[in-house]
Amino acid sequence: MAIWLFKTEPGDYSYADLESDRHTVWDGVGNNWALKNLRQVKAGDRALIYHTGKDKAVIGEAQVTSDPYPDPELDDPKMAVVDIEPLRAWANPVKLADIKADPALAEFMLVKFSRLSVMPVEAKTYKRLEKMSR
Repeated sequence: MAIWLFKTEPGDYSYADLESDRHTVWDGVGNNWALKNLRQVKAGDRALIYHTGKDKAVIGEAQVTSDPYPDPELDDPKMAVVDIEPLRAWANPVKLADIKADPALAEFMLVKFSRLSVMPVEAKTYKRLEKMSR
């Protein structure tokens, strides 16, 4: 099982929306590097859901329930999507400012490439973030 970080603008689609819907197609990824990452996601992987905008925080976790497939809404086979469902909201969202302030997370892609919308999360990084959320 791999762990990923998926970014979303909460005004467009929030973690609360995912909990309400109980599952969704994760779409709208247009950046080539982010699409390359999304194409590596597999059913059974985890996704940390990160709110952009004023929140700037990891809000919760989702389970990936499908391998990547072409976006059925677009006529472009390069545009991939995956299906996800909520696992749990984090009791205490982990703010970007706290992530950046933690030397143990200095190599986290969110710190180094903050505009990337889909990125891998190393196991040690996940453990640190999860601990910060308690």
